[in-house]
Amino acid sequence: MHHFTWSSIAAAGFPFPDGVPASRISDELSAMLVSPDPEVRDDQAYTAAARWIGDGRLDEVLENLGDTAADRFTHPEIQARTFAPLVLRCVLARAVAEPGTVPKAAAERWYAPFTTWYPTEHDTRGWGDSLGWLHAVAHGADAAAAFAQALPDRRAELLELCARRMTAATDYRYVQLEDARLARAIGRILLIPGLSAEQATGWLTLVTKALEAGGHGPVPPWAFNTFATLQSLHLHLTRGLVEGGVPPHAAVVAGEVAAVLRLPYHWLA
Repeated sequence: MHHFTWSSIAAAGFPFPDGVPASRISDELSAMLVSPDPEVRDDQAYTAAARWIGDGRLDEVLENLGDTAADRFTHPEIQARTFAPLVLRCVLARAVAEPGTVPKAAAERWYAPFTTWYPTEHDTRGWGDSLGWLHAVAHGADAAAAFAQALPDRRAELLELCARRMTAATDYRYVQLEDARLARAIGRILLIPGLSAEQATGWLTLVTKALEAGGHGPVPPWAFNTFATLQSLHLHLTRGLVEGGVPPHAAVVAGEVAAVLRLPYHWLA
């Protein structure tokens, strides 16, 4: 059996270890992706997985990698749960770039556990002092955009999923740019052709209802998170994304977003 160490692969810039079965690499990466050590989980395993999945080196084990990740949304440890959507993002992006590598049925199979987990994850810290990046909100947003590419019929649902995430009750205020990651994901979903104006804006009904039920008094963290995300989205809709530009219906969505933001910012013209 070919011998290698992950630290030496990382130090060399992640050359693919030739002569090692993809199944062994997949198993080792999957084991490392639950590690509480951020160097093992993030700097080594995730960095290697993202590069090699994107390069097509792991096509024969893609579905297995996706199945393993999807099973982790109920894992007892937070870092295992929050790196699962990152792996799915890579697998789904590869499936879109190279049709036939992953059957659509597999993407649908992963969709259910993802959508159950994303709006309900209670530990939404962006960063943990010993665990490093956790980023449930941002990593889930990246996966939501990838699911929309792979399963375009789910786009309106995925926009609502993002709305449910941003309005979820929490004690955590977005401090690690989660608002921008959510805004980018919504922008990417809106960029996929074929959405009607109604579908592009319908998710805002959820946001409006949540805010109208909020009442008076100090701004709770979930409302702050929602305002921050909507402000970020308005900027993303105005400027567009480097890849894809300004989405269809951007003006309509931005107008509706501004209308929601007049609830807290009643002085807006």
